[in-house]
Amino acid sequence: MNHEQWLSSIQDLRVGKVLPKAIYIHRDALGEISPALTAFIGSQALIAGLEDDDWNIARLHKEAFKVTLLYYPRFFDDAYPALHKSTGIDLAKEQVKSTDFTKSPNPPILHRKENMVLPSHPDYEDFCQITREGEEAGLYKNTKIIGFKHGWEALIHDKGYELVDGRLFRKASIDINDKRNYKVDRHKTALSRDGFSVPMKSLAKYGFLNGEFSVFDYGCGHGDDLAELSAHGILSSGWDPNWRPEGVKKESDLVNLGYVINVIENLQERVDALQGAWSLARKLLVVSAMVASERHISKFKPFKDGVLTSRNTFQKYYSQNELQLFLEQVLDDEPIPVAPGIFFIFKDKDQEQLYLSRKQMRRTSWRQLVHKTVHIPKRKQFLEKNRVLLDNLWQRILELGRVPAADEFSESEELKEVIGSPKKAFNFLREEFDTNALMDAEKARKEDLLVYFALQAFNKKRVYKHMPDQLKRDIKVFFTDYKNAQEEARTLLFSIAQPDMIFEACVKAHAKLPASYYDENHSLTLHTKYINDLPPALRVYIGCAAQLFSEADGFDLVKIHIRSGKISFMLYEDFHNSPLPVLKERIKINLRTRKVDYFDYAYGGFEVQPLYWKSQLIDDSFPDYNKQKGFDDRLEKLELPGMDGYGLSLSDLNEVLKHGYELKVQGYRFFKVS
Repeated sequence: MNHEQWLSSIQDLRVGKVLPKAIYIHRDALGEISPALTAFIGSQALIAGLEDDDWNIARLHKEAFKVTLLYYPRFFDDAYPALHKSTGIDLAKEQVKSTDFTKSPNPPILHRKENMVLPSHPDYEDFCQITREGEEAGLYKNTKIIGFKHGWEALIHDKGYELVDGRLFRKASIDINDKRNYKVDRHKTALSRDGFSVPMKSLAKYGFLNGEFSVFDYGCGHGDDLAELSAHGILSSGWDPNWRPEGVKKESDLVNLGYVINVIENLQERVDALQGAWSLARKLLVVSAMVASERHISKFKPFKDGVLTSRNTFQKYYSQNELQLFLEQVLDDEPIPVAPGIFFIFKDKDQEQLYLSRKQMRRTSWRQLVHKTVHIPKRKQFLEKNRVLLDNLWQRILELGRVPAADEFSESEELKEVIGSPKKAFNFLREEFDTNALMDAEKARKEDLLVYFALQAFNKKRVYKHMPDQLKRDIKVFFTDYKNAQEEARTLLFSIAQPDMIFEACVKAHAKLPASYYDENHSLTLHTKYINDLPPALRVYIGCAAQLFSEADGFDLVKIHIRSGKISFMLYEDFHNSPLPVLKERIKINLRTRKVDYFDYAYGGFEVQPLYWKSQLIDDSFPDYNKQKGFDDRLEKLELPGMDGYGLSLSDLNEVLKHGYELKVQGYRFFKVS
């Protein structure tokens, strides 16, 4: 069956839960009304490694040559069954992506089951009654908030109902102490800060706060971010229901919904806030919410689908995946993870592409320029007279790895008056500047683009109807056309599945990086600032892992597990100022199973584990490198016992130093203790 036949078969279906982009149908119903389509899907399922018992609902994509096979083991037993497993099969690319929801506390759930079976099915009328009960209770007025277990159960309670054996029953009376009537102090959630909020720092980091774009802060609290934006001359405004109710909600290029949806205890209001902020954004909406581990959440009193804090405020703590799915469901667009709990959602898809491609650009400045001797006095005179302008052009050439177009060089008008077009100026400069630097820049830029396109191929969702001019020029110069770029990127992406290739890349990277720790044939550990200095394959390897959880930004170290297909991100307490920073958070991503494990070391249950020999992982660009090197040398000379593996825990280290050596650590020095 080809794509055209697929679309024709789906259009002929008269049974199924019909959504704008897909049809959901039970396998039994599909088998009765379209044996050919059922046989084709069954054969593809077998190729993907699925048995008959591994799926019972098919999601038939109406626009793409794809099918998603869903497993609801209690489809006939539960009124609103929970999803256990999802397997997406891209029939055009012959790619498979599986997601396991069995351990999720908040899995997707299913509604309107009567649409997925035939009217002749013995459970059809029962399914219809379940749906009618929900409609009468007002549960289906906003379908964007009912897709997950916690949200669905919270809505049921808000409407004054309870689920008993899977059916809705109105509460006969309401306890005066019922937590649904508890008044939450929302105004206490706005905190004062001395600097930019984390979402605003993310916007600044990626160049969105350069003065080109207007900013609206939706839920601005005390207005600390607005004051900072104003000080930089950025056109900005904000609104907050408690602290700036007089503010006007106005359309802007960038809209920040910073830590708002996680403090709203009413699910419908939460959705309204998200949709309201989205409606104001012309180019980009940045959404942030609190992310925490189950260990942390368990400290608080449960309240609706979140918790009550000691300050009598509500918090809905999300997992990264849950937040991403919530944003996708409400906005019907694809959020891009920027950091834990922070997502960019672009309305302007040109800006989205530029952002994704810029992320892969290295920040090397190439400020040291080598000038050859010019023997023609007039030429030398011209060069010296226009040195600043020509230096700026050469710097821009090195940034792009190619000659810029006129609109890519801010001083192109002045350049035109002095010498002509950027291309003509380049022909002059190539005799004056270091061409080796240009070759390095060309190679680096092509690698950056390959990493970008490979990560887009891994994502598999983002399809652009057009591209910004800068990317078009890059593709033409470095790949000739887009098809070649995609082919090279796919080759790079597929290469990361080969452990031997990862091994060789890690060995080469360890030899070239300014600092790293190589555990032979097992792993390579490095500081996240060096990620873009890695070979392209390792950058893609890390980038794929980051897409399954977050960005590497915000973490201190990344560990590449050579043989197991895993990546670990580590965050340490005071990494840059402590000689023995202690582990705070660790994220382990298994690329083969797409499983993400989150370890929170800040809330008990783990020994406080310091990072030893930090000088192996930093270089002299770090401010306290020399102090760290001296500290590590002194520690090594002590030859402490128990330093195999991860080394002593912090408490054991202090005990060994005190009782075995009469020493204590203070700052980067060792002192005698009596």
